[in-house]
Amino acid sequence: MELTSLPLHRCLQLTFFVLLSITLLLPITTTIFQFLTTHLLITTLTTLSATILLIIRHKTQPYPVFLLNYSCFKPPNDRKCTYDLANNFVLQSSRFSSAEPVTFMQNIYLKSGLGNDTYAPPFMFEENQTPTMKNAIQEAEEGVFAAVDSLLAKTLVLPEDIDVVIVTCGSFSPSPSISSLIVNHYKLRSDVKTYNLSGMGCSSGVLSIDLAYRILRGSGRKIKNALVVVTESITLNWYDGEERSMLVTNCIFRVGCAAAIITNDPNRKSSSKMELTHSLRTHHGADDSAYHAAFQEEDNKGITGVSLTKDLIRVAGVNLRQHIKILAPRVLPLNQLVGYVYSVVMNALSGGQMKPIVPDFTAAFDHICVHTGGKAVIEQVGRVMKLADSVTEPARMCLNRFGNTSSSLVFYELAYFEAKQRVKKGDKMWMLAFGTGFKVGSLVWKWVNSPEPEVDNPWNDSIHQYPLKTW
Repeated sequence: MELTSLPLHRCLQLTFFVLLSITLLLPITTTIFQFLTTHLLITTLTTLSATILLIIRHKTQPYPVFLLNYSCFKPPNDRKCTYDLANNFVLQSSRFSSAEPVTFMQNIYLKSGLGNDTYAPPFMFEENQTPTMKNAIQEAEEGVFAAVDSLLAKTLVLPEDIDVVIVTCGSFSPSPSISSLIVNHYKLRSDVKTYNLSGMGCSSGVLSIDLAYRILRGSGRKIKNALVVVTESITLNWYDGEERSMLVTNCIFRVGCAAAIITNDPNRKSSSKMELTHSLRTHHGADDSAYHAAFQEEDNKGITGVSLTKDLIRVAGVNLRQHIKILAPRVLPLNQLVGYVYSVVMNALSGGQMKPIVPDFTAAFDHICVHTGGKAVIEQVGRVMKLADSVTEPARMCLNRFGNTSSSLVFYELAYFEAKQRVKKGDKMWMLAFGTGFKVGSLVWKWVNSPEPEVDNPWNDSIHQYPLKTW
């Protein structure tokens, strides 16, 4: 777990809330009074000590970090993966020895929430239709070069101005790496710092921004611009076996890539989109069920695939609750935080019989980018967080239009908010993503400028069709 430092006003609020909660509970019963009296001094001293330390940290606040801009790859229209195309691909390729896995995938697809405008990898449109390393490289290059070209053009950032390159690609890690591919293609400086992340699942888009954030905050002004490329290559991850938990990935994952410039250059604030104000990462891999919830392995015939277990949705819900316990005190407004802290204390005193309330995070954020991992995942987040359909709408529409693009999904969802012209200067936005392992990541942004329409927004040709009335 990693946490950013709390601002001064939040430190003081937390101290006030803890002391207020203790004071409110004192007169409840004699037993509670005796319990609190015993621990009151320790609790108070600990809280005050922590507050002093946080105030000291606040005085050495690092440089602010901004999202200068981002671009999402939109493949050509002849790469669209309609239901008929996907169905014909499976039927004509003779990949399966029986009709059972085909029927299973057909049913999953029809219930998935994906529409007919998602995009498939290049090999599915070739005569041979056999995925190769060459196809995988082609898929990676198409997405990465298109997204980065568009990003550099609209930010006016020159390749020689890039100090750091961070690439995340969960299940495709060629040699040389994709970060080296970028260095070679754009002829970056020899002293550029490169990072290549893999195996981190759909959360790695959020986690890679967090990594850039930490590098820029701790580097002074020597490092100003980080290029973050968030992609996935699904070509070599097509599963030809018959294990149902592994067949699901064939149905929901689609082509996508995003690139972003993260900067600490104060001169670029006026042209930036957002400032990153909070970042939180929690890793729940110590729990075996969480660790195995989404797992790459061989089936009983030796065919490699990624198993999405039936326990995945439960794991997502449980670990989201753990995640927001840490996030809540950092972002909730006063009225929400008082009620939440009170319910947590009562839960502890009642031995778990009184469950903590679920805070209203819509009181803290104007917009929420909910993880677009799948229909069941979106619905689970909505249930756990008690979110209205209007809040999960962007995630649901993003799943319909682009499918699960893995680590880049939060950027396609961000583009939806912009295309709908729902965001403005001063708005606060929460990005939430889950990943294998099991990881939960949060980014909290504040819009420093109202966005202008952009020609490369991937929703430009279809936003008028959304939101859908049925899903």
